[in-house]
Amino acid sequence: MRQRVLVLYLATSALDAQVVGWSSYDGTGRTDPTAGDGDTPPYESGVAALRDGWRLFQASQLLPPAPGHEYDTSFLKHEFFFEKLEP
Repeated sequence: MRQRVLVLYLATSALDAQVVGWSSYDGTGRTDPTAGDGDTPPYESGVAALRDGWRLFQASQLLPPAPGHEYDTSFLKHEFFFEKLEP
């Protein structure tokens, strides 16, 4: 079995929120491990990925910004890791 990993960055912490960024990694060897498909997200939401058979195995912690840093630009906070195991 080989692992495929999908990282979705959502607009909010809810799994049904809109995808705003993504990365995919293919360990099966069938495609380039980091091949992407341009400007179109692979799914509209995290729930859509679950419905397609991806298994959620990690979600980022919800950490409040430090006082005075509420409007700083930083990393995308709502990060969800999914996997599929394939022969």
